[in-house]
Amino acid sequence: MELKKDSNAVSIDMLLIVHSEMDSQADPGALLQRRGGFQGVGNGIRKWQKLEGNELYGNLAEKQHPQQPQVITSYDNQGTQLTVEVHPRDAMPQFLKKFSLAKRLQGDKNGNMRPRQPGGKDAHAYPWDRSSLKSMPLDLRQFEKLDTYASQVTVKSGLDELVSDLLQEAHGDLERVRAIWIWICHHIEYDVEAAQEKDRQAFKPTDILRTQKTNCDGYAGLFERMCRIAGVQCVTVPGYSKGFGYQTGQSFSGEFDHAWNAVHLEGRWHLVDSTWGSGLVDTTTSKFTFLYNEFYFLTHPALFIEDHFPDNKNWQLLKPPQSLRQFENNMYHKSEFYNKGMLSAHPETSMIRTVNGKATITIESCAPTLFMFMLNGKQEHGLLSLRKNGMKLDVYPPTMGTHKLQIFAKGNSDIYSSVLEYTIKCNYADLGVRLPAELHQPVGPSWFSEQMGIVKPSHPDPIIHTSDGRCSISFGVEEGISVLASLHGDDGPITEETQRRYIFQLHREKRTELKVQLPHAGKFALKIFVKKRQEPGNYIFVFNYLLCCANTKVNWPVFPESFGNWGQDNELLEPLSGVLPANRNVPFKLKLHGIAKALVKGQDTWPLTLNHEGYWEGSCSTAGCQEVYVMVLENANHNFYSYILKYKVNAQ
Repeated sequence: MELKKDSNAVSIDMLLIVHSEMDSQADPGALLQRRGGFQGVGNGIRKWQKLEGNELYGNLAEKQHPQQPQVITSYDNQGTQLTVEVHPRDAMPQFLKKFSLAKRLQGDKNGNMRPRQPGGKDAHAYPWDRSSLKSMPLDLRQFEKLDTYASQVTVKSGLDELVSDLLQEAHGDLERVRAIWIWICHHIEYDVEAAQEKDRQAFKPTDILRTQKTNCDGYAGLFERMCRIAGVQCVTVPGYSKGFGYQTGQSFSGEFDHAWNAVHLEGRWHLVDSTWGSGLVDTTTSKFTFLYNEFYFLTHPALFIEDHFPDNKNWQLLKPPQSLRQFENNMYHKSEFYNKGMLSAHPETSMIRTVNGKATITIESCAPTLFMFMLNGKQEHGLLSLRKNGMKLDVYPPTMGTHKLQIFAKGNSDIYSSVLEYTIKCNYADLGVRLPAELHQPVGPSWFSEQMGIVKPSHPDPIIHTSDGRCSISFGVEEGISVLASLHGDDGPITEETQRRYIFQLHREKRTELKVQLPHAGKFALKIFVKKRQEPGNYIFVFNYLLCCANTKVNWPVFPESFGNWGQDNELLEPLSGVLPANRNVPFKLKLHGIAKALVKGQDTWPLTLNHEGYWEGSCSTAGCQEVYVMVLENANHNFYSYILKYKVNAQ
């Protein structure tokens, strides 16, 4: 805009720029008329204030250099500020820089710049409504290019230049804040030693840039400073936290142990924690590791309150706000709980008391997820079953007293992460619920076993009770999948050699049947493994059943030993026992596919004949022998028989 001075003034081309905190799009002339003129017009002292940065503007001399900008500030009775700057035309570049950095701060009636305090429109409902992990709608994909750029920006000279470089690819306040957040999270290391000092030292931004290390106060202070340089309202919020060193159920008092930030975006305050967004500290080594955590960027306040309690309840941004006692007692869901798609957990308190020696925990997730647990550091004394959207865990502490329970989830990654911790108080240990040490998780079929090729199981429940020590379990198997099963108990006589001999595997019309005979009463883990036939490598554990038998008279022998030529579709009807009586004629009946002849060999040889139902039948005498074999001839033109089954004969 070109201005002409009156006839008594020198004619000069100038630029008139108008700032308004109330309405940046309003007409400058209308704003001036609405405020009834200027304050300080004439040759008197002008006011110009700017928060942060290297440029600090105070009083300007009455007689200014012709090239200095003239600044005129006006306020209405609501405290809204109007600033007019008159610049020489050739000063345009400097002006644009100043305007972009100082345009958003709020002024009171005295011209002091201050962030707006949170109010009712900033508050979110508590408890969490499950709508989003964020306090505003975000599509993280929109940040991919900006995140890559910001993470690679390096420090050249000072803070102002760093912020200027970061904002090169940022458009709007949200992207400005994002660029600053990403840079801090990827470049500033948590100073563990400084954090553990009794008197927390103050870190200057210049020192942080030089050492690239700081404590939580330094993270928050640096983030606030950079946001203000970028023209975004930001404050540091001190308070209590459930962070490094936190013990489940502890109380908080005395000095605050943490600091984070609130930023003002799109008319509302939002919460960020760049300390926890940058990485984590190993509790065993006290070493910091960079590990970016998206969760603490614009976190939904109803989730942020789980591990952040501010000194001023207004900065909870919650309606209703939570008390310190509620903060101490509420269940602490770690950030990975939400990052991996968990929605809720029950019980909702961190301390659980057992009922009749058992504690039950359930988790709801937004998608199928793999879980595991550890009780006192071991994967024992619990039954974890997967559900379509979550899991159920029954824990049976082996002794009375206090126990630590950790729950881990896999989510979309290949790594299990700790998501929950409980303290279990056990006043009665049920010794009758002793579980096999080899009972791994999960127990029972689920969406995961179906995903691995095992479908429509005959027993959908994880626990199978048998009164006579025998059971038959079947399930569909997808094409190209091989199944392997083994039986494990804590008491003999089962060894590694005989783990599979108490299971006999049959295949019928795309279904696999597992016939199981228990060697004695007790509890056993029946473990199921699969692998794709065409792929190399080992079998993969999928799930197991818990088999229970209270009948002390049970004493079943092993099944006959099968060899590699025992076909997948073969079927054994008798004898099922792998140990035959001595000096007896024992009947045999089998269904064998693709063979020309079959026989049983003991002291002598007895041929089997094929009946009209497709079964090979015959009998064999066990007199004078210690072992009996079933043998087959696959090609009638050959004379070579293959072993497919082996039986032992009882001593006389």
